[in-house]
Amino acid sequence: MKSSWKTILLWSLPIVVILFFLWQTLFSRPVQPQLNINAANTRISYSRFLEYLDEHRVRKVDIFDGGRTAIVVATDPQLEGREQRARVDLPLYAPELMGKLNENKVDLAVYPPSNNGAFWGFISNLIFPIALIAGLFFLFRRSNQMGGPGQAMDFGKSKARFSMDAETGVKFDDVAGIEEAKEELQEVVTFLKKPERFTAVGAKIPKGVLLIGPPGTGKTLLAKAIAGEAGVPFFSVSGSEFVEMFVGVGASRVRDLFKKAKESAPCIIFIDEIDAVGRQRGAGIGGGNDEREQTLNQILTEMDGFEGNTGIIIIAATNRPDVLDTALLRPGRFDRQISVDPPDIKGRLQVLNVHAKGKKISPEVSLEAIARRTPGFSGADLANLLNEAAILTARRRKDAIAMSEIDDAVDRVIAGLEGKALVDSKNKRLIAYHEVGHAIVGTLIKEHDPVQKVTLIPRGQAAGLTWFSPSDEQFLISRSQILARITGALGGRAAEEAVFGSQEITTGAGNDLQQVTGMARQMVTRFGMSDIGPLSLEGRNNEVFLGRDLMSRSEFSEEITARIDQQVREIVHACYQTALQIMYENRAAIDRVVDILVDKETIDGEEFRRVISEYTTVPEKERYVPVL
Repeated sequence: MKSSWKTILLWSLPIVVILFFLWQTLFSRPVQPQLNINAANTRISYSRFLEYLDEHRVRKVDIFDGGRTAIVVATDPQLEGREQRARVDLPLYAPELMGKLNENKVDLAVYPPSNNGAFWGFISNLIFPIALIAGLFFLFRRSNQMGGPGQAMDFGKSKARFSMDAETGVKFDDVAGIEEAKEELQEVVTFLKKPERFTAVGAKIPKGVLLIGPPGTGKTLLAKAIAGEAGVPFFSVSGSEFVEMFVGVGASRVRDLFKKAKESAPCIIFIDEIDAVGRQRGAGIGGGNDEREQTLNQILTEMDGFEGNTGIIIIAATNRPDVLDTALLRPGRFDRQISVDPPDIKGRLQVLNVHAKGKKISPEVSLEAIARRTPGFSGADLANLLNEAAILTARRRKDAIAMSEIDDAVDRVIAGLEGKALVDSKNKRLIAYHEVGHAIVGTLIKEHDPVQKVTLIPRGQAAGLTWFSPSDEQFLISRSQILARITGALGGRAAEEAVFGSQEITTGAGNDLQQVTGMARQMVTRFGMSDIGPLSLEGRNNEVFLGRDLMSRSEFSEEITARIDQQVREIVHACYQTALQIMYENRAAIDRVVDILVDKETIDGEEFRRVISEYTTVPEKERYVPVL
């Protein structure tokens, strides 16, 4: 209410000033009686007017328009001496006229010019300032309604959304696949609801909880669940909303936020994407960002400074913990750091069960099979998967989501939109040999994931795709598994060379070679899986701040660098030779599968393995193994 009165007073002042000047212009001059300038019946020339003056025929003269026009009352000899009114246009300079009028004792009256010109001039001068004031007024109202940065009165105020009893529609039962994180946060809710249970044994309420995890794993969803479960005042704000171009505004908003929170304690403050304001101070060439660093300093002070904040729990979320300032991560500010990782197969099944509610799914669809097929998927990915399947079902005018829609949705989420199928040509057969090369290596080599599907239907940037699905959840990867993956990735290039010759290999293996080189270099420099020995030889090229350790020296010699490059080449060469051996020894099986693939465009894993078994008799224990 107080703010509305301020607004009324602010905008009424210019209106009062405008009305005052308008009153002064229109009504401050004395009103004088005026004759109608159009009352004259005839018009006479100035020379005749002077003749009438010389003959003493003029009785009265009324001057208008600042001395430019006169209404003359005179006797006309042609009208037998009767008086008439006549209009005379006076010259601009006629100094002798006034003398003649005085000599002849003519009744003279001079009327000031009409005020209408001043009025319209004043109105025309007011058009621009009135339009400017009206534009500012509407801009002010719109910024108030939208809550944008144009609110001059609230520029330094916090923009946090406040809810006394947050109705987010999300409870802990709606969050699945991250049970460990749920348990930690349920304890925080219990702290707020029943603090005496913990204070009785001397425990203190944690001041801050930091949620760390990749995008889409459910960090913001957990915050919504806390808001829905806690039953205490809840403030939510994004880290980017603190930072403005003016230094000091972010710190002012932090102070205002914590002031409101202290008035509503006990309460929760949720800061999403805190890395926008909590980055390490003083990093980079030339120092850091003054505004962000002042804002961070204010957050550090408010969380654990001289005064403290009893009864306020700060929950923050980020997927970049490596860039956060160490002072922000210490106990006393963020006492708990909870990892929110992508779910395992059990968690993915729970997430699928949650998101399958409200969707018509065919009885043939196995959510467990989908969970096994989607390792590495986050909760957001699984939600998007089922939504894409529902969209495809509606587009195909089906009543329920079938397994075909699930398969197409998985392909769409991973690889992109489906393109047009290629016509039978040399390019199509070349792509078929390339994809079959990947698939047959994955089938015949030890430790490789089994083939799920081979297709020639383009998706995204890929002209063809070979899908592999792991048989179980993989937390640790052995050296033989990495070598098997390198060999499988080289299978496409090996098939091109074995079938078409070394002069006909194409650029289709470009992405495969990037993956191969990366895996082989990590074997040498990160995992210690080479002849160099169990050493970590990673360089400092992964720093996130430009300028940090700019002048640092290399951690190893040029000789070690050369040996790293040699080991990477030897690993890739050995795997490529194994892939070529598989192509040459199983050419008949490859040709048969390519013919089927060109005709059907898609082969599933079971059919592929059945065709391969007809042409090869390699037992499982004697399958190919890359030898270094």
